[in-house]
Amino acid sequence: MTEASSVTRDLQASTPEVRLSLTRAGVTGVQKAVRVRHEGRETVMAAEIECTVDLAHSQKGAHMSRFAELFEEAIESVVGSEALHVESLAEHIARHIVGRQSALRAEARITARWPVRRTTPVSKLSTQEMVSLIGIAAATTDRVRRIVGVEATGINACPCAQGLVRGHAAERLAEAGYEDVERILDLVPLATHNQRGKGSLLVGTERRLDANDLVTIVQDSMSAPIYELLKRPDELFVVEHAHLQPRFVEDSVRLSL
Repeated sequence: MTEASSVTRDLQASTPEVRLSLTRAGVTGVQKAVRVRHEGRETVMAAEIECTVDLAHSQKGAHMSRFAELFEEAIESVVGSEALHVESLAEHIARHIVGRQSALRAEARITARWPVRRTTPVSKLSTQEMVSLIGIAAATTDRVRRIVGVEATGINACPCAQGLVRGHAAERLAEAGYEDVERILDLVPLATHNQRGKGSLLVGTERRLDANDLVTIVQDSMSAPIYELLKRPDELFVVEHAHLQPRFVEDSVRLSL
């Protein structure tokens, strides 16, 4: 084979030694600035893009270098038109790539960070919280499926450790001569360990969903929301709220669904 022919030969399109189909060959962690429509207005967001393709048993590999080119083409092709919602932009990229990569199926995932305006629970001060807006689309040559979702942060207080503390506290109160022990324990937030948790909610639908509603569902499923700004009364509210509503992560998953 001559040097020129080895350079122009499409090795990725050749037949592999082991003739097995593969799913999700592609790239992750690609950083792009994308123009999307959110909350009724156009905005530019910093986004991370992941894109993969499914390969037939007769195709050796995906053209990895083409992904970056195709991202730029897909994003630039909508610049002159109306900005898309993040899940629609993911669909646009997936449709673009499935044809150009000669793939059985392409999947695109866009994760963009955006600030949500919040008001602290007691002091009523304005603050921001960064959440992730997620758009996913899977496309073949004749159909597409879209998913929209969010990722948000909250606090979960552990019910198991709190149960141990409650049992020990009940014994100590009884030994000290208190009679209405259970009523006392119901009134007082009991100690336990807690941690921040990230909750993700993804919904497959053709309907247009409000991402803020999804964020509310995620945060309401946890023991308590978090705030970037906390004055002392707010801190008391968050701590008491979390420890009066202990939840396992499994509880949070069930509640959000």
